[in-house]
Order: sequence, then C-alpha cells, then structure tokens
Amino acid sequence: MGYVDVNGVHLWHESHGSGVPLVLLHGGIGSGAMFAPLLAALTAHRRVVTVDLQAHGHTPDVDRPLRHETLADDVAALVDHLGLTGVEVLGYSLGGAVALRTAIQHPGLVRRLVCVSAPCRRDGWYPEVLAGMAAMGAGTAAETRSSPVYAQYTRVAPRPQDWPVLWTKLGALLRRDYDWSAEVAALTVPTLLVFADADSVRTAHMVEFFGLLGGGHRDAGPEGTDRPPSRLAVLPGHTHHDIVGSPALPAAVLPFLTHPVRPPG
Repeated sequence: MGYVDVNGVHLWHESHGSGVPLVLLHGGIGSGAMFAPLLAALTAHRRVVTVDLQAHGHTPDVDRPLRHETLADDVAALVDHLGLTGVEVLGYSLGGAVALRTAIQHPGLVRRLVCVSAPCRRDGWYPEVLAGMAAMGAGTAAETRSSPVYAQYTRVAPRPQDWPVLWTKLGALLRRDYDWSAEVAALTVPTLLVFADADSVRTAHMVEFFGLLGGGHRDAGPEGTDRPPSRLAVLPGHTHHDIVGSPALPAAVLPFLTHPVRPPG
C-alpha cells in the first residue's frame, strides 16, 4: 500500500492477494476501504488493487476539477505504473462511471469490466437522485458535518479541512450532463452490469444499458450459444447504498470473472 505519483495526482492504492489483477473503484465520498467486506471473497481468486480517487480517502486533491474522464486517465496511469496487464476493473457508483470511462478511453487495457450501480447516461438516475446531486455545493457542505460519510472522510483524509472542496467539486461533477451510449455500444470488452432491485438507477435504464452491450435482443438458444459476452445481474433485496457490502455482490461477480466468456463475433 502507499502513494504513487501519476497523471499529476498523489494517488493512494492498496494491493491484496495474488493472481489476475482486479482494480476496485469506490463510490463518491468513499474510498477503497468501502470494499473491505468483499476482500476475503475476492482475494481468494484475484490480486485486488483498491484505489482512492482524487480528493477521496487518502488521496489529496489537486488543482483541477473532478471529471469522470480525468479520473479514468488516473486509473490507467496507475495500472501502467504498477506494470499490470490483463486487468479487470470493478467500479461502484461514481467508480462505476470511472471504470466505464477507463474501458472506453483505454482500449485493450481492461480485460473484463464490472459496473455496479452506475448508469451510462445521466438521466439513468431517478429524478429525486438528480435533485439531491443538484443540491451538492459550497452552501450545503457544512450541513453534512454530522453525517457518517464526513466522519469516514476525516479519519483518513490528508487534509480534513478540504471537505467543502470535495463536496463542491463532486457536486459540480454530478451536475454535468453526459450520454455515453454510442461509446458503450462500441465496446468489445466483456462487461457485467450489476444493480440492486431498489437501486438509484432507473430499472428501465438498466435494461437499456444492457441492450447497448448486446444483451436482451434474442433468445440464447438451447445451448446458450447466442448469449452475448456481457451480462446483467439484478440483486434482490438491495439498494444503491447497501449493494457494495453485500456477499451477493462477489457471488454475482466471481463467476463472470473466472468463467470463460465467448468473444464477440
């Protein structure tokens, strides 16, 4: 574990286990520590690398806005710095968007991709979720100081006084419109989409996202030979906020990572 200087960021990462590298990308306001409940299951099969993204966890902020695209370049630079090849990337929420952008912007870098509770278009979130994102800014940062996420942030942040900066920058990121549908449709990397059945992402968008990856267009056939290389999992009894710590998540992810996937074409 420790810091590396890549892409202008003093980036914190930790490595656990051995084998095929699996990079984990946390959600907004979080850190790699949010994956702690899953490490035992994942490290039995993979070398797990957790990353604290810009301004999150142990990683200090730098003088640039938060952008999905820039964060993805940070991840790619870390993978290159560590000399990793054939990496798998799993991202949750904000990290899911960053994982998706990493696969889009760096073709050939990602062997398999897992996006958990993240849409490929901004309007994939429910309207009430978008309204909450719209309220994130300098004016509301002080109100969050009694929240669990603030307490978690201050325990590890190199500069706890930067909380209003993170809150404001993240709000600006989440208010930016995006639609990556065309780029998703052009992806060739096998991708697993995982959502909760009571997620913050609209159910209709989950199906649309899967359709862009080639899923849901036809019956797979008696032997499953017409099954697309990508997969969709909807975990029952979970929400956007508890899915990442559930044992149901590695139970859905590991078969996808460890079983052969038929290449497209």
